[in-house]
Amino acid sequence: MRLSAFLGAIGAAVFAAAPAMANGFGNWAAVVVAGDWRAHDGSQSPVFDDARRDLVTDLEGIGFRPQNIAQLSAQADRLGDPSLRKSSAHGMATALWDLSQSAPGGCLLYITSHGSPDGVRVGDDIVSPTDLAIMVNNACGHNPAVVIVSACFSGIFVPAISAPDRLVITAARPDRTSFGCSAKAKYTYFDNCVLSVFSASHDFPDLGVAAKTCVAKEEKDTGMSPPSDPQVSVGTQIAAELPSW
Repeated sequence: MRLSAFLGAIGAAVFAAAPAMANGFGNWAAVVVAGDWRAHDGSQSPVFDDARRDLVTDLEGIGFRPQNIAQLSAQADRLGDPSLRKSSAHGMATALWDLSQSAPGGCLLYITSHGSPDGVRVGDDIVSPTDLAIMVNNACGHNPAVVIVSACFSGIFVPAISAPDRLVITAARPDRTSFGCSAKAKYTYFDNCVLSVFSASHDFPDLGVAAKTCVAKEEKDTGMSPPSDPQVSVGTQIAAELPSW
C-alpha cells in the first residue's frame, strides 16, 4: 500500500473513532426524570419538577439540542405541558432508547425522586440498580453515559452502573438519606447544588465533585445529619470522551 493511501486509511479510522466531544453535546441524548410529586410527608411538592425544568435549561445552555431531550414527570397529566411524558420505568427506558438511536454521541440520564434501599421511584415503579443498568447498557452500549440519581440511598446504583465509559453521580451513599424534599422547598439539597454549581463547572466530573462539596456545606450549615455523602464514580475511559463547557 502506498504511504498516501495508508495515511488516508488511518485518517479515516481516526475520524470515525473521534470522540463525541468533537461535536460537544449536540449529538447526545438526554432524559430528565421527575419521578415523584410528593414530599417526604406525602403532601404535594414541586421540588422534583422544579429541578427537572431548570436542569433542562442548563443542558440546553451547554449544547444539548431540545429535540434530543426527553422530560418525564410523575404529574405530567396535571401540568398541562404536552412535551412532558408520564414517568414510568417503561417510559424512561423507551425515551432513552429512542433518543440514543437518533443522537448516538452519548447518553445523559438524570433522575430526581424518592429512593429506598431497593431503588428509585419513577412514577408507580421502583427501578432497581439492575433495572437501570440494563436500560443504560441497552440504549447506550459502549458510548459514554452520564447517570445522575438524586434520591435517598442512591449510592446503591454505583456498583451496578459503573464501567470504563460511565460516569455515575448520586445524591447519597448506599446507606444514607438525602435531604430537602419538603413541600416548601424549591429543590432538594442535591439538586440545588447541581444547579448552583453548573455554570461554574467545566465538565460532568467537575460538576459531581463541586456538587458533593456544596451538599456537605449546606448540610453542615443547616444541621442535617448524618451527612448524605454524595458519590462520584468516573470510569477510566469516560473522562477523555466527555465534552466540556
